Amino acid sequence: MNDLIQPATEAKVRSKIWLSSPHIGKKEQEFVNEAFKGNWVAPIGPNVDAFELELAEYLGDDKHVVALNSGTAAIHLALILLGVKSNDEVICQTMTFSASANPIVYQGAVPVFIDSEADTWNMSPDHLENAIKHRLRKGKKVKAIVVVHLYGMPAKMNEICSIAEKYEIPILEDAAEALGSSDCNKKMGTFGQFACISFNGNKIITTSGGGALVCEKQKDAETARFLASQARDPAPHYQHSHIGYNYRLSNICAGIGRGQLMVLHERVKARREIFDRYSEALQLYSGISFQPEITGSCSNRWLTTMLVDTLYSPYNVTAEQLRNILEAENIESRPLWKPLHLQPVFRDAPYYGEDISEGLFNKGLCLPSGSNMSTSDIERVISKITFLFN
Repeated sequence: MNDLIQPATEAKVRSKIWLSSPHIGKKEQEFVNEAFKGNWVAPIGPNVDAFELELAEYLGDDKHVVALNSGTAAIHLALILLGVKSNDEVICQTMTFSASANPIVYQGAVPVFIDSEADTWNMSPDHLENAIKHRLRKGKKVKAIVVVHLYGMPAKMNEICSIAEKYEIPILEDAAEALGSSDCNKKMGTFGQFACISFNGNKIITTSGGGALVCEKQKDAETARFLASQARDPAPHYQHSHIGYNYRLSNICAGIGRGQLMVLHERVKARREIFDRYSEALQLYSGISFQPEITGSCSNRWLTTMLVDTLYSPYNVTAEQLRNILEAENIESRPLWKPLHLQPVFRDAPYYGEDISEGLFNKGLCLPSGSNMSTSDIERVISKITFLFN
């Protein structure tokens, strides 16, 4: 095995295959040029206004969108609008990036982590309800539920929404990775009272860095814009009655986003085709499986994610060994998110569940999935993996 993971010599170094690099088209530059021509190089402007309207139109369901500088900012503002304060408790999926939970701590609140279920790798409805009941017995009423659509895969929203409604707890939908995904033809980001979307450079579409807050009510969107613009009161001088934040998206970045949104359908199609190619080539090998997609769901397959289970495989190759082997071939891959309840910074937070998320982390690997991958790139990744498993 050690011989297989030795770094390639300089003469054999091949071009880098990235996990998920930006895929820029033609329209983005036009919108950016318009911004420069009109001198709208600011955190306000026509691209920002248009991007918010176009994204709201895409999502449907009469949603209202606020363009921000990150998905994290969107979660933070949503928690503020939900009235989350110090010592409140907010339930959060454990199998996710830390940005899903960090804003809970910004508010001085306590994250309560929930394990995954095996069908989608997202929040377990059973453990969710058990946690709510247990917190109530301890005299704690959960303030909000942060549910994540992991790697673009829709969570079991019908069940989760039913539980939230039963206990009268609002849902904050972390759809940072799930733009373009849907459940029963309803787009992710439209199930909760609030939702966040990310346009980071590695997402399915990008603004280089940016995000959006999706709101049910126009009044909430207006308040979010106010807070995101340093909460400046309507006065000729600078006057502030509330704590504000510098969270607005720039007009330049919004121009990039407008061009990207125009080709979102093509980007989803490309990533789903990449997943299909990986699955077709690799799923027949013992011990290899992929993130499931349950009936009625349509994932954008932002990243193709697989499990490598040595218990059922005769090849004795772990996910981490495979990652190192691919890295030696200049192919970027990545472990699945480490569950937040296992992170040192959240070691004292309550956790409800078993070890599903931990097992996913130990066995999981994200494969290169960028919509700008060439056919030869995809075949290069597949050939390296199949060589090891033959």
